[in-house]
Amino acid sequence: MSEQNLKDIGPDKSLLLLDDDEPFLKRLAKAMEKRGFEVETAGSVVAGSAIATARPPAYAVVDLRLEDGNGLDVVEILREKREDCRVVVLTGYGAIATAVAAVKIGATDYLSKPADAQDIVNALLAPESELPPPPENPMSADRVRWEHIQRVYELCDRNVSETARRLNMHRRTLQRILAKRSPR
Repeated sequence: MSEQNLKDIGPDKSLLLLDDDEPFLKRLAKAMEKRGFEVETAGSVVAGSAIATARPPAYAVVDLRLEDGNGLDVVEILREKREDCRVVVLTGYGAIATAVAAVKIGATDYLSKPADAQDIVNALLAPESELPPPPENPMSADRVRWEHIQRVYELCDRNVSETARRLNMHRRTLQRILAKRSPR
């Protein structure tokens, strides 16, 4: 498997991982190094932009929402500095609008967190004309619904009444959903 990965990666094995979730970033960096990539990590838009400008990588995995801004800003820099860079955008908040925006500015693929390292490798190395294979463990429909509710809740500044109004759901129903743990 690793022999095949190394051949598929190509001569330039540079990979930028941009995510503000430090434990996830460290695990992913280790997993990608085992698969043959030369990994450089960043935890913010500022750090990711600096790396993208100074040493544009052949591959990048970019989190959409970061503490200091939007990962799509880094994707734009990567596209300016290196057109052939293969970029996969990750996010905990899967939404069609952000997926379209990511692909329009040059992302190769768009995956929801938590993404498996092999799913990321498959997306990075998929031939341009082919779609990567579907993920082994995709999020359940309940999890996707829960993520969407959480995203709207955050965008409404954690206002339950406003979130319920925008989701067209009863406030008490929303409160019960928010009180529960996330589904798997």
